[in-house]
Amino acid sequence: MSDVTVIDADGHITESTEQLRPYFEGRYGDRGHWAGRRSYYPEDGWDRSLGGRLGSRASDAKTWLRFMDEGGVETAILYPTAGLGIGWVREPDFAVALCRAYNNFLHQEFLTVSPRLKGVALVPFQDVPEAVKELRRAVTELGMVGAFAPAVGLRPPLGHQQFHPLYAEAERLGCMVACHATVRGAHYFGADGFDKFVEVHTLSHPFAQMIQLTGMIFEGVPEIYPRLKIGFMEAGCTWVPFWMDRMDEEWEKRGEVEAPLCRRKPSEYLLSGQLYFAVESGEKSLPEVVRRLGDAILFYASDIPHWDHDFPQSLRELETREDVALPARRKILCDNARRLYSLTP
Repeated sequence: MSDVTVIDADGHITESTEQLRPYFEGRYGDRGHWAGRRSYYPEDGWDRSLGGRLGSRASDAKTWLRFMDEGGVETAILYPTAGLGIGWVREPDFAVALCRAYNNFLHQEFLTVSPRLKGVALVPFQDVPEAVKELRRAVTELGMVGAFAPAVGLRPPLGHQQFHPLYAEAERLGCMVACHATVRGAHYFGADGFDKFVEVHTLSHPFAQMIQLTGMIFEGVPEIYPRLKIGFMEAGCTWVPFWMDRMDEEWEKRGEVEAPLCRRKPSEYLLSGQLYFAVESGEKSLPEVVRRLGDAILFYASDIPHWDHDFPQSLRELETREDVALPARRKILCDNARRLYSLTP
């Protein structure tokens, strides 16, 4: 598989408060000093790295390019780390300032360094008109390839009507929207009864994705915006056939009354090529997902440098899986991510 181009569809920057502070406009950056705060985002206190034993840092472009060269990756799409908690920022004006600062930081310190690095913008869902403006700026002026949509933290689900202007703008701009979860706020995905990170993290990403996919489908997002592409990140893909069947059953009995904007069976939207799902290299049921959903909506993501990433082993495992046909592996490793992010060859 050495001749196969690889696109990493979801890697992460480990941005710090100190790195972001110079990119704020006005006095908003001073909030990192208030009351001894170490972060611009609410913190949850979990020990993700087990005292530094797991994961690493990737706070600059040089580090990211080294990872890519070591693993044989052509292009990487970069997401934040602390910024995964943007949905928990309650003050709309600060959310606007924080998103602008992060996007300026990402552009200046990563995207201008190498064309191999691409970025997904933070946008303030807390203020939808400002989010529309920031997405437009990020795509047309800063060269971003998508918009980050927090799967956890916002009070209404992502399918809610108040967010539709943002999806309309993303469709107009031809950029994707990335639904990405975080462990913050265990009560949002039914894990608040647990006291250990291993239990909470096991539930966090797939449960949050199920919640947001349900809302987007039944509230008509893929129906109303048929050219909008949506990626579901870091939850794997083997949950999707089960959830697709469950949504179909619910829709058949209640959809006409309670989900009038969902005009087709949910499975038809999932098979339409609009919705994309990350693949975990260890998912033993991947061949069944390919059989049910096809091989055109699945993509590879490293999750570098987070505590649970397994790069480059995860890439080598996918490259050599004999239970997935070579043409499908090529699509998962490159072609589908290129289409999701509208990247030119």
